[in-house]
Amino acid sequence: MLVTSPLLVPRLPLKRTEAPGSRPSVFPAIRSSSTLTVPEHLAMAEKQQQQVVVCGGGVIGACTAYFLAKKGAAVTVVEKSSPACAASGKAGGFLALDWCDGGPVGPLARASFNLHRSLAEELDGAHSYGYRTLTTLSVKIDESDQSRKKPKPSLPSWVDGPARNPSTIGTTQTTAQVHPKLFTQTLLSKAVAQHGVEVVIGKLDRVGVEGGRVTAAVLESGREIAADAVVLALGPWSSKLPLLDSIVGVYGRKAHSIVVEPKDADAISPHALFLSYYPASGGSHLDPEVYPRPTGEVYICGMSCLEEVPDDPEDVVGNPESISMLKRVAGYVSSHLAEGEAAVKAEQACFLPCTDDGLPVIGEVPGVKGCFVATGHSCWGILNGPATGAAVAELVVDGYGSIVDLTRFSPARFVMAGR
Repeated sequence: MLVTSPLLVPRLPLKRTEAPGSRPSVFPAIRSSSTLTVPEHLAMAEKQQQQVVVCGGGVIGACTAYFLAKKGAAVTVVEKSSPACAASGKAGGFLALDWCDGGPVGPLARASFNLHRSLAEELDGAHSYGYRTLTTLSVKIDESDQSRKKPKPSLPSWVDGPARNPSTIGTTQTTAQVHPKLFTQTLLSKAVAQHGVEVVIGKLDRVGVEGGRVTAAVLESGREIAADAVVLALGPWSSKLPLLDSIVGVYGRKAHSIVVEPKDADAISPHALFLSYYPASGGSHLDPEVYPRPTGEVYICGMSCLEEVPDDPEDVVGNPESISMLKRVAGYVSSHLAEGEAAVKAEQACFLPCTDDGLPVIGEVPGVKGCFVATGHSCWGILNGPATGAAVAELVVDGYGSIVDLTRFSPARFVMAGR
């Protein structure tokens, strides 16, 4: 299936989104004016267009395709199921400027946070995919404290459960959010409508290689898509491709979430909550997170575990006990989010792509010229998608990156470690 027809993407609804589990039959695209001037278009036409296949229609693949196309490459995106069908459609969409400071991911996160701001201005993100800044709080909740007292001045009024010890850990200058599924689809739609990107629904079987250089992306159907470069943005499915499994170490961590819609959505202010949650039964505390969205919905996530990643992203379902616990958390956080006061719009799970050293894998695959990988971002995939995509586009088209130093993220580190 080849999707190239541009359609107008509706603006972000204020009080409702598409039904959970729905699967679009066509892929939308955005109509807007091109950012390239006529001389730039002519300069690109004079160059021989680089044919690039991006494998994976999640946020990393969409960002990579978008920035590649803006740099003049002819891009085909190959996606097995539908764009943003996995973690990119079920994540929280939380963005933080400085939470990765002090480590190798810090510069990538800062660059990407700023790119999110720029993209929101370019694509009308506030209306297209719910971009907005947030105040972020750390809060302790103990189930054994059954009192519901009047909200403290330091807490939003809707947080009326047994919440204690609130502290501000992010301001409107340092934290923000997007609706991740709408962000991914909007970016890919823009690439289709304005830059001629093609989206092919099909499963990648292997990467064609001759003489140590990429020649094509070969689909399970037998179709070969000729390529000067192939970008593998397969998330936790990276390990299922033999070419990558023999080199990089990427595995999936299953994370659960629910989306609820309170009756009084206007009562929910834009405050993200990071909880230290103590069940009445004792044991270790939990670390769920709560993100109100401008749609009027509230996203609640947590309860992660290690499980085998299924072959088909459509087969990923939540564990009932984890979903039940998140509903319990919602009720303790706020009476507005309790069962009976809020409709449950989604019960879901997704697999986060993780690595043993906690760093993403971004760069050219050792021994295969023209084959690039971008994965392993764990819970920071939505945040770091734009800078990752822009940096990979630079590597592919220019041969080097300038937006951020990718040295620490190179897949060559696994070879040197003797994997």
